[in-house]
Amino acid sequence: MSSGTRGSSGEAISAELPPERAPTYADLVDHALEAEIVGVVFVDDQVVVPAERAPNLAPGQVRLYVESTIQRLLKSPAPLGESLNFLVDKMPNMDGELPRITRQAFVFFADPVPGQPSSVQLLSSDSLIPAGPMIEARLEKVLSQLAAGDTLPAITGIKDVISVAGNLAGESETQMFIETSTGAPVSVSVVRRPEMAPQWGVSLGEIVDQDALPPAPETIAWYRFACELPEQLPAEGYLQTDRASRRQAQEDYAFIKRELGPCERRLG
Repeated sequence: MSSGTRGSSGEAISAELPPERAPTYADLVDHALEAEIVGVVFVDDQVVVPAERAPNLAPGQVRLYVESTIQRLLKSPAPLGESLNFLVDKMPNMDGELPRITRQAFVFFADPVPGQPSSVQLLSSDSLIPAGPMIEARLEKVLSQLAAGDTLPAITGIKDVISVAGNLAGESETQMFIETSTGAPVSVSVVRRPEMAPQWGVSLGEIVDQDALPPAPETIAWYRFACELPEQLPAEGYLQTDRASRRQAQEDYAFIKRELGPCERRLG
């Protein structure tokens, strides 16, 4: 982590998005995983790019060439200087006036531009987000989680599903074995007992842990399961052919999806 100076541009205008419009946890993880460079910049100047030099510009938008000063560099494959420039597309305001983003601080997610050390390419125009203490703290948390050595790898599918009824009415256990991008063994189990709420959890390793717990909200494990599990169990994943076992597995999978909650995203 390094710091930049603001220079002589004056004090930043505070414009942090309210919680109902701010990026979700899934948005931040998506962008942090994809971007090679993450940080906070202070916009010093902006220039409108002529339409004839702005290919693929959406109707009604304007493309801005932005010059900025790095305030904080949170993630980068190589050291950067104090200044960065980039392009961003913006809509005019309600009165049709040119959007002004100067004298404001922004969180950005970008990739380097080969051969141009002072330039970056934003992942998208949504990848420039008004900065402030709330979003910066949330982003730092996400980056720390992703840097941890025990981060759950990406989920790529479900390979084996089995559901076994118990000796008592209403008793069962369903196990689902998860495919991951690294091949690391991951499984999910749902245990039902009479007159008790169903219990489920995630096991990391070859052996299913009977005391496994669900992933906590706003963790990488939660993101992997909430955002990467398929909507339904794959037909080829069932190890049993009887309808009762398959129906129970489907019910337990739906229970897991409800418990995880939606993978909400607001950024493109």
